[in-house]
Amino acid sequence: MRLIIALFLPWLTFFTIGRPIAGIFCLLLQISLIGWLPATIWAVYALSQFKTDQKIEKALGQRAS
Repeated sequence: MRLIIALFLPWLTFFTIGRPIAGIFCLLLQISLIGWLPATIWAVYALSQFKTDQKIEKALGQRAS
């Protein structure tokens, strides 16, 4: 679901992963038609990093237990 949001409303993706300042900056970038593509790429990249961070935290949590 977040990937669909990242493609159509890139700025909203940052709010869903807890990065509101980046979301505001992405919204400003997205307002221009030329900035839409970089904003989308940035949102998809940030989403993939967020998922990677979650996997690492989960793995470290299981190891510590």
